[in-house]
Amino acid sequence: VQLVESGGGLVQAGGSLRLSCSCSGFRCEDYNIAWFRQAAGKEREGVGCFTGADGISYLRDAVKGRFTISHDNPTNTVNLQLNRLKPEDTAVYYCAAENKRINYACTYGPAFYDHWGQGTQVTVSS
Repeated sequence: VQLVESGGGLVQAGGSLRLSCSCSGFRCEDYNIAWFRQAAGKEREGVGCFTGADGISYLRDAVKGRFTISHDNPTNTVNLQLNRLKPEDTAVYYCAAENKRINYACTYGPAFYDHWGQGTQVTVSS
């Protein structure tokens, strides 16, 4: 099981980025996949997640209306679209996967996730 994030970069406030989490060695829909972010000096926080069993995605209230999560079957990725970015969105973004709770809705708790990508940096300038 391997996860690879891509798509981070430097963008001005109000801009957009699309992050991709590639599922290698497994099908994304066989796991719960979550996106987390960690800003410098802060704890890792969940941004949103995808429930493999039913395909339903969830987003934190703080990013609803600006971010979306999508699962792309042909490319075997779970993507995070970041719109109307703010400087406070600056962080390293990680995707993570777990299948112990595959029959339950995905969760934002980092401790539940066994597999992590290496992270991709998102920097939003003001």
